[in-house]
Amino acid sequence: MTSPSHRRPAELPLLLAFDLDGTLVPELGNEVPVKTAQALRRLHGLGVHLAVITGRDLVPEAIAQAAPFSALASQNGGRVVIGGELHTSASFTPEELEAILAHELEGARLILYSDGTLYLDPPPEGQLPGWIATRGYRPLAEARGQVIEKVGLHHAGVAGHAARLRAGQPQLVLTGAQPPYEQYLTVTPSGAHKGAALTRMAEALKVPLSRTAVFGDTDNDIAMFEVAGYAVQLGTLPLLAQHANEQLAGPAELGAWLDHLADSLEAQA
Repeated sequence: MTSPSHRRPAELPLLLAFDLDGTLVPELGNEVPVKTAQALRRLHGLGVHLAVITGRDLVPEAIAQAAPFSALASQNGGRVVIGGELHTSASFTPEELEAILAHELEGARLILYSDGTLYLDPPPEGQLPGWIATRGYRPLAEARGQVIEKVGLHHAGVAGHAARLRAGQPQLVLTGAQPPYEQYLTVTPSGAHKGAALTRMAEALKVPLSRTAVFGDTDNDIAMFEVAGYAVQLGTLPLLAQHANEQLAGPAELGAWLDHLADSLEAQA
């Protein structure tokens, strides 16, 4: 899978950027596996820049503190923090948000994300995913007039709504609505994707994009796979495989890969 022009990185400068769920941590996990965290700290000590680029709206504190990350991006790359300072925050125009919410999907569950606040109407049975119940939320009606950075829609018919949005609002960034998330669609504003976040981080940290390596597992990682110097897929999702230089089985294998990279960098010193 690796071509001669895309070999495993083995020298500085270097920026490594990680998706969270299914990549740096198990799905919906909130702690970096011990071996991975140790390898990340070792790489940082060798001069490697580390970053997170996630679809989540917040990077959990335990993950952010697991290693000395130079940059953290959330909202699928729409919110970027570099060196502890907010660098970019993308949001929808009122017209864009109106088009997204005009979904015609009866019974759809919507979540609107705004800088740490969730807006949603709970399902009739009152059951919510554990992470939402823990975080808390505001009623969906209160989102009007707020700065919204991401919208998630859950419904069996989201693929049709995605097609309508692509036709009427082509500037929006859509992920999901296809395997393995056939019933979940994520929408972010123009330019709010992981490729743009990686580009901003690399520029700010003075690392050429050719000296970046990224790690991800699903379709919202394609944008950063396309611009990075080297791309490592976690898992075997076919639509991502064509953009990857290498595959790992899952998060449990990541620590060993990173330790091997650290060995290579030490050999170059």
